[in-house]
Amino acid sequence: MSGDVLSQPKATVLVVDDEAAVRRVLVMRLQLAGYRVVCAEDGELALSLFHSESPDLVVLDVMLPKLDGFAVCRRLRAESCVPIIFLSAVDAISEKVAGLDLGADDYLPKPFSPKELEARIATILRRVGRGAAEIESRELPTGQGVMRLGELVVDTNRRQVTRGAERINLTYTEFSLLELLFREPGQVVPRAEILEQLWGYPPRRAADLRVVDVYVARLRGKLEPDPRNPELILTVRGIGYCSQRLGETAATA
Repeated sequence: MSGDVLSQPKATVLVVDDEAAVRRVLVMRLQLAGYRVVCAEDGELALSLFHSESPDLVVLDVMLPKLDGFAVCRRLRAESCVPIIFLSAVDAISEKVAGLDLGADDYLPKPFSPKELEARIATILRRVGRGAAEIESRELPTGQGVMRLGELVVDTNRRQVTRGAERINLTYTEFSLLELLFREPGQVVPRAEILEQLWGYPPRRAADLRVVDVYVARLRGKLEPDPRNPELILTVRGIGYCSQRLGETAATA
């Protein structure tokens, strides 16, 4: 490793799982990967440690005592945009969608490969940087400027979206999706490309692409005046999505 990498403070990962064996494996693997790791075996302790430790990312099991993972995620999203990766023994698309709908950044079914989890953690932290647990967005040196999308003002330096005086809270993944789609308005972005660019892995099965659909729906729900009849983010059937500035016309299938 270079001296610059060694001098950087380690990112903190909060691992929440009621299985002691899973916690032991993840602590060992993530510490070897250079992370500082704190653990909780139930939902209530997870919330307490989140506030005392300010982790940069949360690995969160769905089935937990005292407070389940969905409830923990809901409370975290009420105050923070910290990245969240769900773990679940139930590999059902409905549960995956439910977790993503709450604002999770990714979802891994059990049993999972610790190596794959490490890769997904690294991808998310590389994208969002440190300090994602803070409520206020940080100044980021992207230099991209400001986009105006109808009544919306998108400040890519601060990673903020406003409508008039109202601040629209987006998670880091939602904002990254917005940036990707509006990088070249009118250009179709395939769902597989979105998955690879934002989540860091190619689709291995059709259900993987559902992650993209859920996040597009979340983004529409926050940005579009009528999410059922979107004007900003349009669906190109069988391919993916394309964006358009309000007032422009895009050809979709």
